[in-house]
Amino acid sequence: MKRRNFLAAAATLGAAAWLPAAACPMISPPKYKMGLQLFTIRDDMAKDAIGTLREVKAMGYEDFEVYGFDEVKGEFYGYPAAEFSTVLEDLNLTVSSGHFGFSDYLDKSSDELARFVDQCIEGARALNMNYITWPWMAPEQRTLATYQRLPDLLNTIGEQITAAGLGFAYHNHGFEFEDHDGTTGYDLIVNGTDPTLVKLQIDMYWVMHAGTTTPKELVAAHPGRYVMWHIKDMHPVSRDYTELGNGTIDYTTILPDPTEAGLEFYYLEQGGNYTYNPMRSVADSAEFFKRYVQRYL
Repeated sequence: MKRRNFLAAAATLGAAAWLPAAACPMISPPKYKMGLQLFTIRDDMAKDAIGTLREVKAMGYEDFEVYGFDEVKGEFYGYPAAEFSTVLEDLNLTVSSGHFGFSDYLDKSSDELARFVDQCIEGARALNMNYITWPWMAPEQRTLATYQRLPDLLNTIGEQITAAGLGFAYHNHGFEFEDHDGTTGYDLIVNGTDPTLVKLQIDMYWVMHAGTTTPKELVAAHPGRYVMWHIKDMHPVSRDYTELGNGTIDYTTILPDPTEAGLEFYYLEQGGNYTYNPMRSVADSAEFFKRYVQRYL
């Protein structure tokens, strides 16, 4: 719902419940660090990664999910992985997950894939990540044939990453929920993978956008497996991304129980459609999230 409707509806829950956390000393501190998927501010990170990280830290973000790892050079945002780790340490920031380009290796040899996974592991270890995440498939890859063979591939990757002491997760979009002869790609992926090797990163925007299920229903079907969440809002007209509180997703009602889900990390994200600019968007989303949503985590 839009911000003004959200706030009006919130009044029915009791005024005290909606006071800022600072005004409610009985509310315990948040259990999880406020996270941000850095793809949201990709242009700013490309121009000045260190300055951008300082700015978003001042907004309250403490933990990040990275993207765009250069496996050939071993770099994040133009910095060698070890050097970027030092940047994070100096700023007292953490990276708990990374989106890596696995879909480019869907049709490559097992040796090429294994080598790429080793490179991802090396980069993830340098940043002390907890998870390596499969984030995407190109449009031409979204076929029933791909979904049928993907579980074995994900299990293989998960086994290699788990053996290295890290976690592996699959991130959904909306296309996995499309029907394929009475089943969906998501059902094939989730039911065909080993829960000990392949965890799930739920993108709640895309679940709500697809409209075939809900985050609570998914968690109820696979408790303990949704270790990471993506939280973003949906524009009421275009259904594109928008700032938290500016769209139609009411997170006070759709959020699953974090314990039941197995939640370890969450990230706010907005992939585009910024009202003003990316940095203003992450600031506005952070303000709204801290004021109205963070208490549920």
